[in-house]
Amino acid sequence: MGLRIAALVSFIGLIIYLSAVFGPRVSELFSRRQELKRYIESRGLAGILIFIGFQVFQVVVAAVPGEIVQIAGGYIYGVFWGSLYLIIGVTIGSALNFFLARWLGYEIVKKIVPKKRLAQLQKLVGGPRSEAVMFLLFLLPGLPKDVLAYAAGLTPVPAGRFLLLSVAGRLPALVGSSFIGASFQQENTAVAVAVLAAASVLAVLGVLCKDRIIALIRK
Repeated sequence: MGLRIAALVSFIGLIIYLSAVFGPRVSELFSRRQELKRYIESRGLAGILIFIGFQVFQVVVAAVPGEIVQIAGGYIYGVFWGSLYLIIGVTIGSALNFFLARWLGYEIVKKIVPKKRLAQLQKLVGGPRSEAVMFLLFLLPGLPKDVLAYAAGLTPVPAGRFLLLSVAGRLPALVGSSFIGASFQQENTAVAVAVLAAASVLAVLGVLCKDRIIALIRK
């Protein structure tokens, strides 16, 4: 337990440091799309690894809104490659959160994640038809997907199964965000704004209808 507490303190300290030092810088960098695109593309393969690292950073630290990174992926690399690199980054980040929760255990994870939110997510992913519910939570927009990985790590679900559900559920949102970014890059602003508006409506509906949909799945 002493080792786990030390690991927790170190992890929280690292998160605070990264959020304070790099969070604003990453947000600012991603807001300057043309400069970011030129910088990443000039690095070749290293640029791809840097971008994937940004996505991992976003999932683990959560100091940067995921949509910023994901739209940037489409802006820089287009729909296909942007989606692919985002999937790789999201998978690595989700795996880190999942295994960290599984190693630390509930008593320590509840010090990282707000206790009330963690309890709500555990109730959702630990009940009947938990895998279907977990997939739905990743699929519905507007829900805390990065925190969900911590809750899933405290359940018996196999790691491979969790990652499959996570990627499958997130795929439509990742592709959609890449499409928005690619549309902005091609100056199809009207299309990008229309898709972004539709995604925002779906996010609101996802939050409002989540409980009803989950209840239907569990019947």
